Amino acid sequence: MPGDSSRLSVELPPGIAVPGEDGSALARREHAERSHAYRSSFARDSDRILHARAFRRLAGKTQVFTRLSFDPPGDHFRSRLTHTLEVTQIARTLAGALGLNRDLAEALALAHDIGHPPFGHAGEKALDGMMRAYGLSFDHNLHALRIVTWFEERAPAFRGLNLTLGVREGIVKHSRDYTAAEHPELREYFLDQRPPLEAQLIDLADEIAYLTADLDDGLDSGILTLDQVREGVPLFRDVHDAVRREFPAAPRKLAIYEAVRGMQDALVTDLLRNVHARVVDAGAATLADIRQIPARLVALGEQMEAGRATAKSFLYAELYNSPGIEEVHAHAAMVVEELFAAIAANPRLLPEDHREQIPTEGLARTVADYIAGMTDSYIEQTWRRCKT
Repeated sequence: MPGDSSRLSVELPPGIAVPGEDGSALARREHAERSHAYRSSFARDSDRILHARAFRRLAGKTQVFTRLSFDPPGDHFRSRLTHTLEVTQIARTLAGALGLNRDLAEALALAHDIGHPPFGHAGEKALDGMMRAYGLSFDHNLHALRIVTWFEERAPAFRGLNLTLGVREGIVKHSRDYTAAEHPELREYFLDQRPPLEAQLIDLADEIAYLTADLDDGLDSGILTLDQVREGVPLFRDVHDAVRREFPAAPRKLAIYEAVRGMQDALVTDLLRNVHARVVDAGAATLADIRQIPARLVALGEQMEAGRATAKSFLYAELYNSPGIEEVHAHAAMVVEELFAAIAANPRLLPEDHREQIPTEGLARTVADYIAGMTDSYIEQTWRRCKT
């Protein structure tokens, strides 16, 4: 079984890790602060994200299943918050094994979904569609940056969380690249360079976390059957077969849990080995080297990548776009679109602090900011009030 092998040695040259010392370039903050006696700058960033109101609201936002209290299947399925915590665990494991900066990886993992609107990806797609009508767009990574640099108010000395440059860069670039031509406001985030490996890890940590967790929740919900998953996800089937050989008397549910755990372990182990091999092949020995390599180095090996892609295609076909979930997505889109239109037509529906932003941010962006901050249950309540 995965996890039972001898100690894996994949540590990278120490110069590749982002330095954790206060005063280093990526530990710089927009507003200068005194160093802390026993916490690194990136550890302090993790704490600030963890205590942010936007982070707490993730508990009320969809991962796959809606978080509405009256809507089955129940409270033991993942929310956006519990998903984030699972990503954080994987990111810390990856960074630690590779000898990278675990505090930075943790901060980026905690922040990676903080900009998501209610109703998961269906909500984001609907909100982006409404913004397109105004010649704008909605991107949850860029909204996360707005949250940590402006919307969160936790200190009397400055707006936002005053996070380090390294965390802000990773929030922007962990899952995709931006160009200065399209986003001149992001110039300070080294748009012509690759992000550090700590940031590159987050996208795959996210992918590994949701692929395995969504299989788990899909099976628990009854939307997916064990035979379906074994047929459609060879990576799961191989691990599940190994579990049944090792634990022939194990109850069905426990064998599934062990197989999901083993699948996650197999993905993480392959990723560690492949990142190490790609860094060695590239001849990289410093963070500056990583930044200049044209392609990102965090990727799965060819065989495991094929298994990942097959699992993802299966989940889209059989879970995310299944009839029951599609109905939820359609309802989510309707709620977001109708509420956006109602508020845009009558800005007095906005709270006063949001109305004050219209002259500088514009009406559409202000409405999007307001809706993006809502939980699933709050947007439903607000939408119903606007309809009466």
